[in-house]
Amino acid sequence: MNQISSRSFLRFLLVGGSATALHYLIMALLVGLLGFAPGTGSAAGYSLSTLYNYWANARFTFAGRHRHAHSLPRFLATALAGLGINQLVLLGLIHLGLPIALAQILATACVLVWNYFINALWAFRTRHPS
Repeated sequence: MNQISSRSFLRFLLVGGSATALHYLIMALLVGLLGFAPGTGSAAGYSLSTLYNYWANARFTFAGRHRHAHSLPRFLATALAGLGINQLVLLGLIHLGLPIALAQILATACVLVWNYFINALWAFRTRHPS
């Protein structure tokens, strides 16, 4: 559990915020300047920012002795599960009558907590020397 700390959480927030900005920037460039369809631009931005997000978290947030062949698939599984959690919370809260913007903020908060703890405890768990 040595991966969980206020320092790693703040770093996780910085990495996540920068990954979100990268996603939106790539999407804006592909859609606005190059004429890509919005879905294609968003998917490309999400994919590239996910790779950056992994790299930055592996080096900056959870710098440890983890093997990339081990942590990358776990990171991607965590991100995919986070997408599912986002959809469930978002749609559930909208169904309960919350405005879309508020529902998305709450869903994002849930996913943020999920992603941080699962990445800290599972995907980027520090290996102990054998």
